[in-house]
Amino acid sequence: MSRKRNVKGTGKLEEPLSAYGDEPMTFEKVWLMFKETDKQFKETDKKFAETDKKIKDLSDLFNSQWGRLVESLVEGSVIRIFREAGIEVFYTSERVKGTAGTENFEFDIVAYNDKDLVVIEVKTALRPGDVKTFLRKLKKIKTWIPAYRDRHVRGCVAFLTAHAGSDIQAQNAGLYTIKATGDSAYLLNPPGFEPRIF
Repeated sequence: MSRKRNVKGTGKLEEPLSAYGDEPMTFEKVWLMFKETDKQFKETDKKFAETDKKIKDLSDLFNSQWGRLVESLVEGSVIRIFREAGIEVFYTSERVKGTAGTENFEFDIVAYNDKDLVVIEVKTALRPGDVKTFLRKLKKIKTWIPAYRDRHVRGCVAFLTAHAGSDIQAQNAGLYTIKATGDSAYLLNPPGFEPRIF
């Protein structure tokens, strides 16, 4: 911070003094102060960016672990749920993934027997965009995984919470909907629901 000083007996003010000494401020000194301040701002920005990255990494880790917990909860109920719905699935697999041409794909859970396959997308919070993306994936599944070509493929979304009517959107698109709770999971579709076959 600069300050002006009185010249004794004259009532006149001289050039402002530097906060770092009793010498008048010059353009060069002001320029150096600006450069130093700019350097400090850049260092602060860098520290903020590092902190933001750490927070994002922790958030991603939390969401990933939470998502896996929900997947495990759903996976443990899948065979019961679909047998009650009239589909006699016997096996489940988690994280079915691969590459077809230039496209990578991943399915959270598949439940199957020799002729039926239910593909389940698990979300902690289901949103309309998730339903649209999943439907696009389901349309390609028999191309991506030729071993599924002769099976009756049905889709299902499972979630803890559904936003903006995404659960109704999924049901209207012919998908099963599963609600995960604290210790189990259950089918939301009404009796007589006819799922879409892909």
